[in-house]
This record gives sequence, C-alpha cells and structure tokens, in this order.
Amino acid sequence: MQTRQSRWPWVLVVLAVLAAAAWLFRDNLIAPAAPSSAATAPAPASPVAPPAPAPAAAAPPPIQHPIDPAAAADAAIPALADSDAAAWAELATLAGSDTPLALLIRDHQIQRAVRMIDNLPQRRVAARTLALKPVPGQLQVVTDAAGASSIAEANAQRYAPYVQAFTQSDAGAMVAAYRRFYPLFQQAYVELGYPKGYFNDRLVQVIDHLLQAPVPATPPAVVADARTSKYRFVDPALESLSVGQKALLRLGPAQAAAVRKQLQAIRAALIRT
Repeated sequence: MQTRQSRWPWVLVVLAVLAAAAWLFRDNLIAPAAPSSAATAPAPASPVAPPAPAPAAAAPPPIQHPIDPAAAADAAIPALADSDAAAWAELATLAGSDTPLALLIRDHQIQRAVRMIDNLPQRRVAARTLALKPVPGQLQVVTDAAGASSIAEANAQRYAPYVQAFTQSDAGAMVAAYRRFYPLFQQAYVELGYPKGYFNDRLVQVIDHLLQAPVPATPPAVVADARTSKYRFVDPALESLSVGQKALLRLGPAQAAAVRKQLQAIRAALIRT
C-alpha cells in the first residue's frame, strides 16, 4: 500500500470505458483415450521407439459473454498500433473534457489498459503494467492517542475528481464505446499472451472480483513499514487483497459505494444480449 503515489483509483475510470463479461476459462485439454480391452499381439522389438502421436489440439475456451460483431464492425476504427488518438478522443468525450484524463498515460492506451486490467486481481504488479500516472499527493492518515493509525477521511479528496468522472458517466454510453473499440482490445489481449482468451470475459471476471472487495465498517487501520516509505494494512486479510480491491479500500465510504453502484450498472449493461 503506497504512501505517496496511489496509482489505482483512476483504474476504475479505465474499467468503465472498457466494460464487458464473465471469466477467462483455461484450455480444456482433451483426455487421452482409454486403452482397448481387446488382447493384442506383442509388437516386435525395435531399437528406436516410434514417435509419440501429436497431442490433440485443445478446444477453444467457451465464450461466456460474446460481443455482437455488428456492434464492433466500425470500419473507421484504426489499427491497434495507430489507435492512441482515437482512443483518447473517445475517453475525453466520455469524461466531458481532457481534465479527468490527467493521470492516463497517453501512449499505447489500449494495450496498457488491457495489461493493467488483467493484473488487477494480483497482489502485486510491475510498474510497466500501469496505464496510469500516480495520483497526486500523499496518503493521508490520522493517528489516535494510542498511536494507532488509519486512513483519514481527508484522503478521499485526492480521488474525488476521478471518482466523480467515473460515477457520473453514462454506463450505456461507456459500454457502447467499449463495444465499438472491442476488436482492438481483443487483439491486445491475444498479443498479451492469451491466444485462446476472450478479453470481454476476462473484464467481467475482474469487475466481479472488484465487487467482492470487503466493506470495512470503519476506516482501515494501517501501519508504516520501517524499512520502506509504504504503509500496509494492519489486518492480514486486508493486506492479502489484490491491488484492485485495495484501491476500493482507499476510497472514502461514499466514494466506494458510488463506484460499486456504477460497476454494477456497467456489468448489467455488458451482459445484456
């Protein structure tokens, strides 16, 4: 948990722009056929073993929430390598201006977003996976008379512009923008190393993961790590959460509730057929 540079609240805005469906299935491997019960004559000895048969190709994983090809058939969508300007313009339209996009890294936006979303359920991520700049300011904490520290209510102000941009955006418009650009997100996901994966399914899985984050009754207690400049949650269960779920815990209670409500609205729009 970072003291000076919290990187994650803006990811919720990126998630909203991307939108989508269920979970990424692993390859369904075909089991080898059972040996025949019929008796067979022993094979003649051979100094060289016959080559093993090639393994059967795994069936493509089932798609849980397909994107309508007609909704993603806009010939005006640029190639992925040339998509930064178009993606930025779409984001600015959804956000109302360029101002809420201040934390977004402008180059390779779709590729960065896909990589970061795929990593949100992890406990740690590398800096190279980020699609965001650090949120300005330092993590605000309050310490009581006994020396116990917790996240201060004032810390929520650091995230206010970005949470507002996310929660006040129209979920239907965000989903429509995502569907329009979907071929680029799918291409970026395949290039990330998921040739049989379906990004729309992965995205819904990540949204579901975020919605499973706990809702503390009081501001979470934190403690400074003497060896680093970071804070960590005192509760081991909270400290073991993913980076995406910890982002929700750093928001103020009202902010977190509004973000959850918007994520639910987006998910509902995404799984509608």
